[in-house]
Amino acid sequence: MTNSEEKKSFKAGEIIMRQGEEGHAAYVIEKGRVEILIQRPDGVEQSVGTRGVGTMIGEMAIVDRAPRTATVRAIEDCSLLEITAEDFSRRLEETDPILRMTAQVILTRYRDTLTRAHISGENRSWPPVEAVELNYAGQSHAVESIKIANEFKDALDRKQLLLHYQPIMNLQTGVVAGFEALMRWNHPERGPISPGVFIPIAEKSGLIVQASQWALREACAALKRTEARTGYDRHLFMSVNFSSSDFASDDFVNSVYNTISESDVRPDQVHLEITERLLMDQPDNARETLMMCRKAGMSIAIDDFGTGYSSLSYLHYFPIDTLKIDQSFVRDMRKNANSMALIRSIIALGKNMGMKIIAEGVEEAVEGDTLRELGCDMAQGYYFARPMAEADLVKFVRDSL
Repeated sequence: MTNSEEKKSFKAGEIIMRQGEEGHAAYVIEKGRVEILIQRPDGVEQSVGTRGVGTMIGEMAIVDRAPRTATVRAIEDCSLLEITAEDFSRRLEETDPILRMTAQVILTRYRDTLTRAHISGENRSWPPVEAVELNYAGQSHAVESIKIANEFKDALDRKQLLLHYQPIMNLQTGVVAGFEALMRWNHPERGPISPGVFIPIAEKSGLIVQASQWALREACAALKRTEARTGYDRHLFMSVNFSSSDFASDDFVNSVYNTISESDVRPDQVHLEITERLLMDQPDNARETLMMCRKAGMSIAIDDFGTGYSSLSYLHYFPIDTLKIDQSFVRDMRKNANSMALIRSIIALGKNMGMKIIAEGVEEAVEGDTLRELGCDMAQGYYFARPMAEADLVKFVRDSL
């Protein structure tokens, strides 16, 4: 048991917390019952209720360090689980900023309601509620997150999003094998917004599901048009990224399959690119979904392999056929023996399990040459090509022949 979950014991009749004293923790009653007492301005102590097993007391201490608003006395022998203000704050910091701000504002208003009901205005020593709420909003960046989420929804509705495509090269032949579709957002007022900013917000807001459906539809159409213009009929593939939110959608498989059918590309030309974290967050659902996708003919690629959980067991449990080596290892492999050893191991592992290997982030010729010598199948990175608009793909594909 950690310090933030310490167990406290009190005998019947003992005071657990006293009105007016500074609070440092809240408690969950594991055993026994307590009575809550309020001392009115005229000095009279008044019982306002009792609490039993499973309920929380002293919760205002996790909002601020203001004095306790009530006295709590054990009416039976009690065992309490402690939640410190520090632990609560740490857990809030790890959550989504909008959830964090909402929880803090609700708790602050709750304290204000209790204060108005039980303590005279003269005894209040903490800042006005509005000032506290504004401080929470500023610290959490929640307002900016809400604003970006709303503007992202408008961008979807107004077709302001676009895709760029980064070629993935066959290291053995030197020609294009396929592309990775990458979402871009050129805001009409802010200009280009980094995917590192808007993708996490889209995922947390649930908008990523609609965005992913659009991206798959657009990417498949672009692949079909590019093949038609280059004579590369049905030999290229398109890799599209999907999130946990996408997989949680009830109609994910049907939506993906219908989109592929309507675009007239073969299912094996579509690579569903996911992360290790997605597999670990919802393993059973992910396995069932991926199995259906594989049965339909689609390929499954693990992005940024080696940076997440990297459990060898899941490579057997899930129907994975492609591993993408994270760019951080590729960029470091000539300077760091451990990175080189890891890349060798990933390539050997993939080969032994019948998987394809794609290296990300190749920026120099020597990196590409080394990866080819190690037996890596494919690679992408600025050395070969930056992500580009569809209009530039045709020329690039023709030049690589």
